[in-house]
Amino acid sequence: MRAGNGFILFNGQGQAWQAQLQNADKRNATASIEKALPDNVAPPLSVHLGLGISKGERMDYAIQKAVELGVTDITPLFTRYSMVKLDDKRKDKRHRHWQGIIIGACEQCGRNHLPTLHPAGDNNEWLNTVVADQKLLLDPLATQGLSDMTVKPQSTCLYIGPEGGLSDEEMDDAVQAGFKGIRLGPRVLRTETAVVAALTAVQLLWGDLN
Repeated sequence: MRAGNGFILFNGQGQAWQAQLQNADKRNATASIEKALPDNVAPPLSVHLGLGISKGERMDYAIQKAVELGVTDITPLFTRYSMVKLDDKRKDKRHRHWQGIIIGACEQCGRNHLPTLHPAGDNNEWLNTVVADQKLLLDPLATQGLSDMTVKPQSTCLYIGPEGGLSDEEMDDAVQAGFKGIRLGPRVLRTETAVVAALTAVQLLWGDLN
C-alpha cells in the first residue's frame, strides 16, 4: 500500500472505520480516520468449537474456516490421538500463531468481531466446564444427524476430534458430560473437513447462512 490508499481499520470488538494511509515505512504507519462504519453485527448463534489439535496446516485451515463460518469461541484440545505435543513455551507460541490466523480470517471475510481463542487444554476439563444450550459430538457411527435436532438453540457447542479421531473412552466421557453424538452423512470426514461441514450445517439450520 502507498500513501493515499484507502482501507478499513477494525478493533476486533465490532467497530470499524474507513481510513486513508498517510505514510508507511518498515517500522511505522500513519493513517487518518475518515468515518466510522456501521457496526458489523456479531453472529446470532453462539458456537463454541472444541477441536482436537491436529498437525500444522490442518489445524490452521480448520481455525481459518471456522472463523469465516461464524464460530464465536475456539478451544484447541489435547486428546489421546492428538499428534501434536506442546510444552508451555511452544503452547504460547502456537497460541499466538493461531490468534494471527483468526485475525487474518476476520480481515479476509469482513468480520469485525474476533472469536475468543481459549488456551489449549485437556479435553476432559473442557467437557465438564463448557456451557451451551446444545452440545454436539461428531461421531461417524452415530444414528442421528443435525436434522433430528428439534429445538433451535441460542448457543451450541461442537466437539470434533483430531486427525486420529477420538477414542471410545473420550466419546463416552463426552456423552456423560451431556453431549449428543451426531453424524454428518455416510462418509468419514477429515477433521478439517468436518469443521467446515458441521459449521456450515449448523449455520444453515440455526444461524445466519441462508
